[in-house]
Amino acid sequence: MREILIFSGIFILFVLLTAWAVVDAALRDFGSTGKKALWIIVASIPFVGFLIYFIFGRRLGRKL
Repeated sequence: MREILIFSGIFILFVLLTAWAVVDAALRDFGSTGKKALWIIVASIPFVGFLIYFIFGRRLGRKL
């Protein structure tokens, strides 16, 4: 039972971070619609997409 709670907590954390990355990418200007769509797709990759986006993509976009 304890393992299920730990796994569920980690899963929820990853889902929230992924959602945050997707919303952040949608609210930034990357110069073109294609680049914005690419970063939204990258940010939505399960478990590692938000890391890739926050390390590389976030600083490329300007806040709208």
